[in-house]
Amino acid sequence: MAQPGRLEGKVAIITGAARGIGLATARIFAREGARVVLADINAADGEAAAAEIRQNGGEALFIPVDVTNPTLVQKMVNQVMETYGRIDILVNNAGVLRDRTLLKMSDEEFDFVINVNLKGVYYCTRAVAPIMVVQRSGVILNASSVVALYGNFGQTNYVAAKAAVLGMTRVWARELGPKGVRVNAVAPGFIRTEMTANLPQEVVQMVIERTPLRTWGTPEDVAYAYLYLASDEARFVNGAVLSVDGGVVV
Repeated sequence: MAQPGRLEGKVAIITGAARGIGLATARIFAREGARVVLADINAADGEAAAAEIRQNGGEALFIPVDVTNPTLVQKMVNQVMETYGRIDILVNNAGVLRDRTLLKMSDEEFDFVINVNLKGVYYCTRAVAPIMVVQRSGVILNASSVVALYGNFGQTNYVAAKAAVLGMTRVWARELGPKGVRVNAVAPGFIRTEMTANLPQEVVQMVIERTPLRTWGTPEDVAYAYLYLASDEARFVNGAVLSVDGGVVV
């Protein structure tokens, strides 16, 4: 008899799930038995991703949402509750880049990245946390980055947001842990996604040389880290930051 999936029966919301790491996570979570909610601002890709998961035997629902709008975030959460009656996992994966050096960065570029990568995490967590507290169970996973740990040239806005996410993760782990809710973060290194696809070849080679494993990561590498942290195998892991970076910070 087939073994049940590691997330069998769980309801998981994944933001930024239309592409990249979010989509890889949705696919793997669905394969492991979760009912996945793909939340993304990109309706066309999001609908297609959910349809693909259903065609492969998974249960998936796409809900369009702009994570920078707290009203829309709450509406999305309400829809999930009306559909499934519970929320077990939130993966705060949605993220954007607007790289520029400090001397050239505009207020609009700074604010855009902060709004999506930091305030979006806050809005989504604030919306699901009361539900998980009532359930006395739940897992919140936040996307940080290796650059939050050591900085990166030309990424004032991105590093500020991702470092703040680490801080919020630790605060929420303390606040929500006693109520049965675990909160952890994943800090990916250099991952091949659409966000990094257009980098010059010399930058790609530099990244490989800086990474002890001498390769880039894949979206699936990060998704499997999320899977572990979301599963009961990580029942005693709370307030942790799991680096998925090929050893680049060693």
